[in-house]
Amino acid sequence: MKSVKLILVLLCLFGVVACHTQRNSPSNQAQLISEDSLIQINKDLVQREKGEIDNFIKAKGWQMKETQTGLRYLIVSHGTGAKARIGQIATIRYKLYLLDGTLLDSSDKSGLKSFKIGHGGVEKGLEEGIILLKVGDKAKFILPSHLAYGLTGDGLKIPPQSPLIYDVELVKIN
Repeated sequence: MKSVKLILVLLCLFGVVACHTQRNSPSNQAQLISEDSLIQINKDLVQREKGEIDNFIKAKGWQMKETQTGLRYLIVSHGTGAKARIGQIATIRYKLYLLDGTLLDSSDKSGLKSFKIGHGGVEKGLEEGIILLKVGDKAKFILPSHLAYGLTGDGLKIPPQSPLIYDVELVKIN
């Protein structure tokens, strides 16, 4: 019986030592270093994309505002309806473009788009932009890729790391 207890104690001790050794292993330190490198790479990509968007806006002569998340917006014409709020269902007329001018989709082709604000189902940047509008407002949004389809794109029409431009009209809210 004593030998069984001794074996169990030794197994527990080896387990603790093995866990402690693994936590401080060179491969785990390399993983931490690579995580820091990936964070820096991501910051560099965001800055590069911000510069591309800045240059695009300057070339177009648009006077856009920027939110804290990086969404750019310009209200082209003002409506007289109620302001959109989270939890409401928004219906929009839209055209969706890449920065190079490629038309990706539109309500003319796909019909009006309806979605519940704040519940996903559309790009995060589109939801953020819609809550800036009142019914009848027409606006331009530029969504940086992190507010659109991110590093991977959509696998169909939208390439990886692509900022998107929305021409939007908020038609109604329920």
